[in-house]
Amino acid sequence: MSSEERGPLETTLVEAPEQDSMLYSATPDGSSLALVLVWSREEPERIGEVITMPRRARGSSFVIGRTAERGEDGATPLMLSRLRPFERQVTGPFRASRVSRRQLTVKVEDADTLYIENVGRGLIRVNGHQLDKATVRAGDLIEAERRFILLCTHRPNSWPMHAASDDVFVYGLSDEHGMVGESPALWELRERVEFVATRDGHVLIHGPSGSGKELVAHAVHTRSKRRGAEIVSRNAATIPETLVDAELFGNMKNYPNPGMPVRVGLLGEADGSSLFLDEIGELPHAMQAHLLRVLDSGEYQRLGEARPRRSDFRLIAATNRDPAALKHDFLARFTLRVEVPGLGEHREDIVLVARHLLRQIARSDVAMTERFFRGDEPRLSPELVYGLMWHPFTTHVRELNEVLWRALATSPGQYLQPPPGFQVRAPPEPTTSRPYTDPNSLSREEVMTALEECEGVKERAWRELGLRNRFQLNRLLKKFEDLTET
Repeated sequence: MSSEERGPLETTLVEAPEQDSMLYSATPDGSSLALVLVWSREEPERIGEVITMPRRARGSSFVIGRTAERGEDGATPLMLSRLRPFERQVTGPFRASRVSRRQLTVKVEDADTLYIENVGRGLIRVNGHQLDKATVRAGDLIEAERRFILLCTHRPNSWPMHAASDDVFVYGLSDEHGMVGESPALWELRERVEFVATRDGHVLIHGPSGSGKELVAHAVHTRSKRRGAEIVSRNAATIPETLVDAELFGNMKNYPNPGMPVRVGLLGEADGSSLFLDEIGELPHAMQAHLLRVLDSGEYQRLGEARPRRSDFRLIAATNRDPAALKHDFLARFTLRVEVPGLGEHREDIVLVARHLLRQIARSDVAMTERFFRGDEPRLSPELVYGLMWHPFTTHVRELNEVLWRALATSPGQYLQPPPGFQVRAPPEPTTSRPYTDPNSLSREEVMTALEECEGVKERAWRELGLRNRFQLNRLLKKFEDLTET
């Protein structure tokens, strides 16, 4: 099996023998722990790459660093990958000279926790706290000081094994619709957009302010059979309540007042295309009721006209309100719905989105490019990355863009720093204790089985058994030997 054909939880580059470890258990929702690279001083082009835990991982020791070779202690090196639901491209270990060959050791405690320990040069920090070792869970940040930062997260064990569309774009960059992200949440969004776009029916897009609902609306139109016609867009919140009927349905000449020009209305403009109404929740319920007939049959009347007209349009509506706030029978007309996640629901993409926004700024600002970029990569400080990862965004990408502009205006050196007043609350210090096994609880059969699975290598066997050191294993073996002799 090639590296590109492997599933998300299989080993990469260096295969661990089946007998090396116990079966790794997944969470009830069918996901397993992974580490996502969210910052690298010397390899920023690798942001977004993923380290997944092999299928057989529980209790086994792994190592992260520049090495691709198994160490004397039997620890298997973990590789970085460009991981998508339908493919995996193994990119290998870290290459930066600052990173030690063996920087971190990792042990999978269970489906929700990893035990990490620093074995390389420099310090490590977990959630900003200086530690030599710690138990980490999803959401924790692990920094090898001034080298890289990893986000502990989950990846699903089973993804759709096909591309959401025929769009092939560079890993970590924006797709053809301008959406940025390699997280499960973003790939599920792309999958949903493709499903909705290729089917008939009116569409409701729901998500928090600034999450990218307009991008999704245009993606739905672009992927639909109506893509040959230009989408008609309007923010419903900007339509005066007294003019809603005229704006939507249009009016005949000289109606309702002499001198009024003929107006085709948004429904007339969207004939054969899609009508995107943002902030649909701002339309009064009475006006929502006026739309029921046209949503069912396409039939409507311009103001002042007696004869009915018909528009072959598709309504794509967006709201940041609870969909239940819409008139119930109006909501029922939206047979297709898309939920857009906020940044907090795909934190591993935040730095990718920030990089995308900074590149857009740099295209029209040479001074910023020369100062804060190295080639095509913006120089982000680890302090800014911590801030972005922990900040509770309320207007999401819109707010992220504003924070980056302030960072550009206030950072004193060549690396972007958190702007003044950008305060975030760091997570609490993680526990440094490790749940060791009581030697007295182990039977002779358990110890001998561990030795057999580790091919007689005691350095691996005591770790596999969860003992504190090899001396505890030796004492157990001596005890079992004495019992056999007696």
